[in-house]
Amino acid sequence: MLRIDGLHKTYGGDKAALDSVSFSVGAGEIFGFIGPNGAGKSTTMRILMGVLEPTSGSITWNGRPIDRGVRRTFGYMPEERGLYQKMKVREQIRWFGRLYGLVAAESRRETDALIDRLNLGAFSEKEVQALSLGNQQRVQLAVALVHRPRLLVLDEPFSGLDPGGVDDLAALLRERRDDGVSIIFSSHQLELVERMIDALGIIDQGRMIATGTVDELQERNGRRLRVALRDAKPGWTGRVPGRVFDARGGEYLIDAAGSTPRDVLVALMREGDVEQFGWDRPQLVEIFREMVA
Repeated sequence: MLRIDGLHKTYGGDKAALDSVSFSVGAGEIFGFIGPNGAGKSTTMRILMGVLEPTSGSITWNGRPIDRGVRRTFGYMPEERGLYQKMKVREQIRWFGRLYGLVAAESRRETDALIDRLNLGAFSEKEVQALSLGNQQRVQLAVALVHRPRLLVLDEPFSGLDPGGVDDLAALLRERRDDGVSIIFSSHQLELVERMIDALGIIDQGRMIATGTVDELQERNGRRLRVALRDAKPGWTGRVPGRVFDARGGEYLIDAAGSTPRDVLVALMREGDVEQFGWDRPQLVEIFREMVA
């Protein structure tokens, strides 16, 4: 398990990039790390990988402090591509495999498997600079995976990928998760995050404002009723229990504010024909917008 506890990072004395950031990622778990631009996601990942030093706080892997030897078992994909542009794709992935400590035969075997798995065969003898941004992103992922890491740290891994590339990457990450690999990734594609993750953390202005599963965050952000009312009487929203929000498309959300669903339904039936009535489960994008507003 990866555990980050009370992580602080300040620049210039008073400016806090991170303020007591804490969360954990279990074995065989995909953890989505989301937040606005500049919230502290990349800073946290860079500290985890030893690129930056924290001002205070601790990071442990399986209960032990992380040193250079432990980090060799991690895979890292930075948001800014860290590839050698004039090096050929196959050569580059093999080289990084050797850099991570694989013997030549292992590096060759893993490289060939990843080229096949990530559909890079047609580009394997081309220089990286000749590839599209999406295919460069596939190469960057292969570099992060070549040594079969036990923890994957991926900063915006889906950036620049077409829908097919997104599907390929998502499937590969699920495979590694099923093999027991811990995965932490950031992304602004919240619909994709919601489909993939086992747990998530939301960071804003350097502080963790929520952690848990999507189900837990949905429960924590309140249960609301989604209703549709036909031929409603004028001013009906002021006569039903709770607060009414326009959800567009003829539907409304009602925060019952202590009233029972039955009370709300009875009131609605007096105001018009109830065409839809049930609990609403807010999507991750809605939770995110509310929490960082």
